Amino acid sequence: MLAGAAAAGVLAPAVVASGVAAVSAAAGAESASAAAGETRQLTLYAETLAGTNLVGYALEPGKPTIPGPLLEIYEGDTLEIELVNNTDQRLSIHPHGVNYDTDSDGAPFNNSFNDPGETRVYTWRTRAQYQRDGVYMPGSAGFWHYHDHALGGDHGTGGLMRGLYGGLIVRRRGDLLPDRQYTVVFNEQSINNKVAPDTPMFEANEGERVEWICIGHGNLPHTFHLHAHRWADTRTGMLTGANDHSHVLDNKNLDPGSSFGFQVIAGEGVGPGAWMYHCHVQSHSDTGMAGIFLVRNPDGSLPPGAQEAIDRFHGHEHAPMDMKAMGMTPVPTGPHDGHAPIAPGNPSAKKASNGKPATPHGGHR
Repeated sequence: MLAGAAAAGVLAPAVVASGVAAVSAAAGAESASAAAGETRQLTLYAETLAGTNLVGYALEPGKPTIPGPLLEIYEGDTLEIELVNNTDQRLSIHPHGVNYDTDSDGAPFNNSFNDPGETRVYTWRTRAQYQRDGVYMPGSAGFWHYHDHALGGDHGTGGLMRGLYGGLIVRRRGDLLPDRQYTVVFNEQSINNKVAPDTPMFEANEGERVEWICIGHGNLPHTFHLHAHRWADTRTGMLTGANDHSHVLDNKNLDPGSSFGFQVIAGEGVGPGAWMYHCHVQSHSDTGMAGIFLVRNPDGSLPPGAQEAIDRFHGHEHAPMDMKAMGMTPVPTGPHDGHAPIAPGNPSAKKASNGKPATPHGGHR
């Protein structure tokens, strides 16, 4: 199925390009999806973004994105990814939340990576919830992610800093499908390797079901906060019934390597407007970890005051807070505190990757 102007309908329920709305053909999508246990095949290209030292994954040659394409499958399906390395450096693809053999691990530790110019197939398997020894074991359903594990070292730190990451959703049959999907990656002190006011502006019309996939990378702890909207702390972000007393929240920890997802109805109970999303670590939001979730009127038009709010956001200067001026005593928290994000290729970045070639896969630095 096709999922938006920048999307490619290669998997069921969808594979969608990140950073833009993914308009899902929810009606009839499940009936059009494959039966459980089907093997799906996909080609991804790892390439440098033109004019930068950033690197992204792409569904088509010459079109890498940061984050990479959002991949979706149902529990029980197998995904075979043919990764084409169109760069001059070693790299790989490593998933979270699914099953794989050591040769599809994506880690140099298991001799699983692509040399420059090499094409390699990685196989990921999923399974439904099952019983073992009289108890129920978890399946693969969840909001996961994938990333490089080989560029710049045996842990792929260089690849992560330069943008080699993306979202992975494993659904259960019967899950509600969204109208739009957005991937948000907190990477050091950047969002999708960008800082405000250049962070992504995500859009929806009031009443649309919007799915958020939140991922953490880098070295710093974060929290994801969405203004005026909330979700349940469950697998889907929704309650399962009248007696489901799961914690309801609008702010959740997003630490390196973690991920979660949820769905909200755009503007539900609050109406349309320019709503903010951001990291709630204050020094992070002050230095540019903030963006806009624009909820338009149901007909797609801008609500009153939205354009003015957007203009103010773009005109706001994001800089380290002056704690002394605020009557507070600065507390050192590390070498990156109060600095711009480490986002190589981003003109706003103060620091960047050292650009050194990958180390041999036989050991660590």
